[in-house]
Amino acid sequence: MPGIHIKQSLALEDKLTLMSEDARYDVADNEALGGAERTGLIRERVKSPKAPHTAPKVFMSNDCAFNCAYCSCRRCRDGKVRYTNTPREFAQIALNAAHANGGRVFITSAVYRRPDYTEELIIETMRIMRREMGYRGYLHAKIMPGCDQELIRRAGLLADRLSVNIEVANSEAYKAIARDKNKSNILGPMGHISSLIREAKGERGRYKPRFAQSHTTQLMAGSSGEDDSTILNLSNALYGKYRLSRVYYTPFQFRGRAEGYADRPESRTPVWRQTRLYQADRLMALYGFSPGDITPADAPNLSSDYDPKSAWALRNLRLFPVEVNTADLEMLLRVPGIGVTGARRIVIARRQCRITHDVLTQLGVSLKRSRHFITAGGRYTGAGSDAPEVYSALLRAPLTNDINLFNANFYEPSCE
Repeated sequence: MPGIHIKQSLALEDKLTLMSEDARYDVADNEALGGAERTGLIRERVKSPKAPHTAPKVFMSNDCAFNCAYCSCRRCRDGKVRYTNTPREFAQIALNAAHANGGRVFITSAVYRRPDYTEELIIETMRIMRREMGYRGYLHAKIMPGCDQELIRRAGLLADRLSVNIEVANSEAYKAIARDKNKSNILGPMGHISSLIREAKGERGRYKPRFAQSHTTQLMAGSSGEDDSTILNLSNALYGKYRLSRVYYTPFQFRGRAEGYADRPESRTPVWRQTRLYQADRLMALYGFSPGDITPADAPNLSSDYDPKSAWALRNLRLFPVEVNTADLEMLLRVPGIGVTGARRIVIARRQCRITHDVLTQLGVSLKRSRHFITAGGRYTGAGSDAPEVYSALLRAPLTNDINLFNANFYEPSCE
């Protein structure tokens, strides 16, 4: 690549240490059915989903031309130790990371010099990995804000997944915390990625070009004082319009003074809010909940005490308890403590036997929370019909794994 200008780099060990630190601010990627013999066969037939694969993030550069207030790589951060890799040395770093993590890696970067220039470095890195080093594993590549459409196309021909981060739930927040970004230089690339993926999937023929199969984005909770209803409605719209594979959430943090943002007060979104947003996101994607179900007008924020499904159930106690032998799949999915796998096992098992609490346990369905919302063969073992008793019982019951969660910090869950 003629004309590429790279600053003097640090030692590899120092770069890897800094990459680990910088990854904390770039959460992206994947990102969570008669008898004992029969129920055992059903458990074997309808298995719980495997934990999502992970892809370590490696950075081309932390020397950013942008000055986002919340980011450790921002242009005006004094004392920041900077590094920038050449494409060839970065290809080797990424290849080593992929080999150490099952053949998966996420290539990202701060905006070095200009968005298009940075994207060219990322593309050249992937070209070296694919064409010269023979790498055939999973590659997730970051698309820079406002990136040229031709560069997006070239990146997609080499990557398995692409992502461009929307960051804020309200476009006016860009002016407050990320003045180099705006609605058009985020949604423009996102829309083009979506179009290219749909176009590639619609092509027929033996020689159709390989192209990225999915794309994702990241959204910071609390960056503009928005409520959770605003975030979930935006996520739902992004899933619908751009066919995103995942929206990843991270708690917004603004600590210390950032040049150009002197009037911005310090703030820190609690981590539990990130957890609740992931739970709510999976309710929309897998359980048939709408944003309005999860965050109605009179409760626009998620609860710190109860997971979103339990909170919905507590607002709708009139619908419970449900009989597991007769309830349809949609209603079983709305029972706290019963996940997609458990609900499917119940539907299959009750064709062969009557479901009791013992059978539910054999099917792998947790009763810690679900027992307060179900009957099995007409028998109820929950806390009672009074709301205060159920509320108290749920506070004592730990959250079960009916929704896959993950800590998307240095690693990117990359499930499709």
